[in-house]
Amino acid sequence: MLRWLHKVLALSVVIPLMALVISGSVLSVMPALDRAGAISPPADGISMAELAARTASALPGVEQIKRLSSGKVVAFHAGTDGPVATVVDPSSGEPVSTYAPSAFERWMTNLHRSFFLGDGGRMAAGAAALALLVLTLSGLQMTARRMGGWTRLLDRSRGGTMERLHADLGRLATPGLIVSTFTALVLSLTTFGVIPDGPSQAPAFPATAPNGPALPLAGIDALRGIDLSQLRKLTFPNPADPTDVFQLSTADGEGYVDPSSGELLAWQDHTLGRQIYEVIYMMHTGRGLWWVGVLLGLTALGVPVLGVSGTALWWRRRRTRAPIAANAPARTADTVILVGSEGGSTWGFARTLHAALTSNGHKVHTIAMDRVARSYSAVQRMLLLTATHGDGTAPASAGAFLERLDGNGAPSPVPFAVLGFGDRQFPQFCQFARDVDAALTRRGWTSLLPLETIDRQSPQEFARWGKSLSAVLGEDLALAHVPERPRTQALTLIERIDYGTEVQAPTCVLRFALPHSSAFARLAGRGWPQFSAGDLLAVVPPGDTLPRSYSLASSTHDGFVEICVRKHPGGLCSGQLHGLRPGDRIEAFVKPNPSFHPAAGRKPIILIGAGTGIGPLAGFIRANRGRRPVHLYFGGRDPESDFLYRREIQGWLDDRRLTSLATVFSRVSGGGYVQDRLRADAERLRTLVGAGAQVLVCGGREMAAGVKETLGELLVPAGLTPGLLKDEGRYLEDVY
Repeated sequence: MLRWLHKVLALSVVIPLMALVISGSVLSVMPALDRAGAISPPADGISMAELAARTASALPGVEQIKRLSSGKVVAFHAGTDGPVATVVDPSSGEPVSTYAPSAFERWMTNLHRSFFLGDGGRMAAGAAALALLVLTLSGLQMTARRMGGWTRLLDRSRGGTMERLHADLGRLATPGLIVSTFTALVLSLTTFGVIPDGPSQAPAFPATAPNGPALPLAGIDALRGIDLSQLRKLTFPNPADPTDVFQLSTADGEGYVDPSSGELLAWQDHTLGRQIYEVIYMMHTGRGLWWVGVLLGLTALGVPVLGVSGTALWWRRRRTRAPIAANAPARTADTVILVGSEGGSTWGFARTLHAALTSNGHKVHTIAMDRVARSYSAVQRMLLLTATHGDGTAPASAGAFLERLDGNGAPSPVPFAVLGFGDRQFPQFCQFARDVDAALTRRGWTSLLPLETIDRQSPQEFARWGKSLSAVLGEDLALAHVPERPRTQALTLIERIDYGTEVQAPTCVLRFALPHSSAFARLAGRGWPQFSAGDLLAVVPPGDTLPRSYSLASSTHDGFVEICVRKHPGGLCSGQLHGLRPGDRIEAFVKPNPSFHPAAGRKPIILIGAGTGIGPLAGFIRANRGRRPVHLYFGGRDPESDFLYRREIQGWLDDRRLTSLATVFSRVSGGGYVQDRLRADAERLRTLVGAGAQVLVCGGREMAAGVKETLGELLVPAGLTPGLLKDEGRYLEDVY
């Protein structure tokens, strides 16, 4: 529901929002420009009495003095051709320039406040501000959910270039947008009298007329006690009316001053409501707080970018929801297929299933999971095919599904089967599918089949699941799925370093040139994206459609694409990669791996890896330009043949990107495994973890399981476990 609200609201108000935020950004710099042109008073201050005396001397016939929020002092007086407004020097009262409000600023203000449509436009501007506030809060909620909870809101963002741009800019702009939109709503509501603006009750005009001649301006006590910085407006008595008095308005209140006695008359302090209103006014306009205006204007400039990136993401997801041929109406369908997909590949499997069931005579309705209806009048079964995004969260087309189960629009229970799609390299393999299966079971739905999972889009595993479904349905159901070839780009090999031939474990580090992509191509999702060490390079072998993923040992800032590959007997992709020579090309694309990246900050990092698992760990060290404490534990077979990155690691130790190194090799005298090296450093590891260190483990499953068990033993005295650390985001695994 939240994602739907965010999408619909953003698409429906995008044009008025653009006008609102762009005009607001322009207006936000006006107070700073005005302040830059104002003449600063002396450091010791000037009293109102001094200013009034100097101005009256320099400009005979002065009628009123105003101090603008920018700090400019403007005197209104009679000129040869009528009333004149003049900017004066507060130190001398001398004229500086003629004052005339900016016609451009007036035009921009009318656009911002009412779209040039009068009261109706003011209401529309207020509604647009409310929409922007809802968009900001809903976007913040969705970002927190995507990051894994509010406690991880400031972690490194996840997803591709567009997703990261949208999330990072949204988080950066959120505080300013909340202030801007909330204050705009208050001002809009006060304009229409919905809430009071807290005006002070105007003090009554003095009943007693001045008695005697007027005092010299510099000698009026009531004005001598007020500093220029407090002035709002001082209106002089009419010289033709001996009963007239000064009218005075300051930051604290307003009242009158007797010109003959110099006393303050009928003074009225501003109410608390008025003070609150004026603070809100200053926060929104920057008038009186110019630096706040500049900051809010800068954050508002992010809204057009958020609008473009959000629209692009919506369009990209819409494209992935390809039409289903012969999609039966929901009201007549006996089978409903619900699809949870992030990049679109799960929809391909759904189309294959849909076509097979339809050919068997079923009426099948296929739709995204977050668009599930409350009930289907003819449905006999519901089949849920879903991927998992990031660290176990819902994919794009299923973001609202679990909420729907808990809400009033929950679908009616029917027999169901859940099929999860994922990659076993990820720690949270098919976690969202497991969550959906458990949620439906808790709500009393009947299971047609136990939960099953598909690893790396395997057509064979999908076909086997189809046989299980056939047995349940009592019919022959052939699921012959042909995966669509993913969009790739060519990478050219520029360097390779070989290891491990002496110990029968051929391993090579392959470095490819970074493809050139324009910023527009990246934003459109068609260029080579930004990436970090720990993300995945998905390589598509010639003649195949199934990509094989390898952890990246470099980031965009390094200027190259690097992976570390061991040759596996009979391995199609690893064999082809090992056969590459500089100048050869591969087809590949980047898959974000948000669940395996060091957290931001200065806390220590403990890196544990064996064999090719050192690849992403080496990338983390290479990227440690801030020299935070990083400790590496690495295990191999023989230091003379497969000490991967040996030369680079020594350089990183020398320039302090790497704080310490602990190695262990299994095929040397007195050797062992990385778990043994951890036990030898038990005390230091407990100290580092106690200081908030994050642990990242990369390598084979057996090694990772041994490391987890060993750390579990070592951390007992500290009252910690790998499970607890994982819940805090401090224990991450990249296992294969």
